[in-house]
Amino acid sequence: MLEFDEAYRARYGRIAGLDEAGRGPLAGPVVASAVILEEPIEGVFDSKSLPPKERERLFEAITRRGKVGIGLATPEEIDVLNILNATKLAMERALKALGEEVDFLLVDGRHLKLSKPGVCVVKGDMKSLSIAAASIVAKVIRDRVMRAYSRVYSGYGFEHNFGYPTREHRDAIEKLGPTPFHRLTFSGVLEIVDDLTLSRWLEEGRIGFQRYSAVLRRKKKLMKQQGLF
Repeated sequence: MLEFDEAYRARYGRIAGLDEAGRGPLAGPVVASAVILEEPIEGVFDSKSLPPKERERLFEAITRRGKVGIGLATPEEIDVLNILNATKLAMERALKALGEEVDFLLVDGRHLKLSKPGVCVVKGDMKSLSIAAASIVAKVIRDRVMRAYSRVYSGYGFEHNFGYPTREHRDAIEKLGPTPFHRLTFSGVLEIVDDLTLSRWLEEGRIGFQRYSAVLRRKKKLMKQQGLF
């Protein structure tokens, strides 16, 4: 993985790895991390394949021995912009937070054009040391955010499902209803949130007008698809 990075470093100069955590969940932010890591750290690999304690250990090593920037996009931004554009926004924020000049980016995934030159690497967290390090940082930060919000919105199991669409989480949404921390335009939430709740949240300042309008547009489109409008 270090050799993969070295090939790009030799050609382009200073590189940073970029990855995100949380594109698929029904709740919470999408978190991105940009990492400059120029020396090997034993055990760094795709964050999804690592147990939580190992991710935490590696997180401490990466933040101590590398340069790290973190950015996120909120559920509100996800609903207004869509998840792809919100992911790009989180990555741009991570790059800005990095505070270091970078010549070239290695980005996990495909088709994510950012403000700096770079390349998208499919399954990059299994090929590039920098991307793998970024995946660990993003995952650890997002898990911490979700655990914190589990104390704000109890009953949804955020402390262990981290907002992903598990059966437990879906059942909780149906029983308790969605919260403003959920992604209201996502399938599994959109069908359940009602217009009166949205209006109340808007009046209380818990969601903004752009988000309110975006959710209503998506609900109208869904109803048309179902032949109900």
